[in-house]
Amino acid sequence: MNKDSKIYIAGHRGMVGSAIHRKLNASGFTNLILKTSTELDLRNQQAVSDFFETEKPEYVFLAAAKVGGIVANNTYRADFLYDNLQIQNNIIHSSFENHVKKLLFLGSSCIYPKMAPQPIREEYLLTGSLEPTNEPYAIAKIAGLKLCDAYRDQYNCNYISAMPTNLYGINDNYHPTNSHVLPALIRRFYEAKINNIHTVEIWGTGTPKREFLFADDLANACVFLMENYNEKGLINIGTGEDISIKDLALLIKKTVGYEGEIKFDTSKPDGTPRKLMDVSKLHGKGWRHTVELEEGIKLAYQDFLSKELIEG
Repeated sequence: MNKDSKIYIAGHRGMVGSAIHRKLNASGFTNLILKTSTELDLRNQQAVSDFFETEKPEYVFLAAAKVGGIVANNTYRADFLYDNLQIQNNIIHSSFENHVKKLLFLGSSCIYPKMAPQPIREEYLLTGSLEPTNEPYAIAKIAGLKLCDAYRDQYNCNYISAMPTNLYGINDNYHPTNSHVLPALIRRFYEAKINNIHTVEIWGTGTPKREFLFADDLANACVFLMENYNEKGLINIGTGEDISIKDLALLIKKTVGYEGEIKFDTSKPDGTPRKLMDVSKLHGKGWRHTVELEEGIKLAYQDFLSKELIEG
């Protein structure tokens, strides 16, 4: 990519897309195409086709998706499958029709089998059953990466696919029920602190381990891959390090300055014991994360506080 290359970021207002936007801006890229969902409904095939025909982007970061936590995924199963298929089908096909030089498709670690061996290697895709609660979202993402491969095979399109681990950071969703575990814990410890609640209860034993990547590190990886990676299939993006939910909670408690107790409700399920990405392929290409978890949580907490001030 040149500094004046025409680059379209699909989903630029989400946590991932906004991080890619920040990274490209900071790196001196000046010709960015940005459209809100109000301006361009990515589920609308004709609208997307017209947009690509008019704008003719050279590079596409496909970070747009319908996303949510476990409750939303399990409740709106048809919406998550249909909307995500529509978004990615429209963008990938319009990219082909308008001779986009390169496209990066972003998936999710939930594409891998529920009981995949740990750490999860790229070749474990489609070797077992998916987690039932987010199966529609996972199937959409699998279809997206396979579509990229199919356009590469049939038409020689340079479309690449990357699968990030659990993400957090600036512009995250801190909703009390619809957010993921890390932002949800930030909110719960903060609310317990300001309301002088002496105990924060967390589901399960606290022993499951999870991997977390700061969104701006993901953005750095995406730009790195756009400039240095041209292979079929998929590549994992993560830290290669994980942490127990208990230790994560203690780290967030410390960051927030909450002085009460943590109680683990062991009558509630733990979920998958461990979910860690194998990132040796990415490391072999020369990229590693730079934001460690403690630093990233501090940045995320400041982001949460800024949102609280605006919304409060």
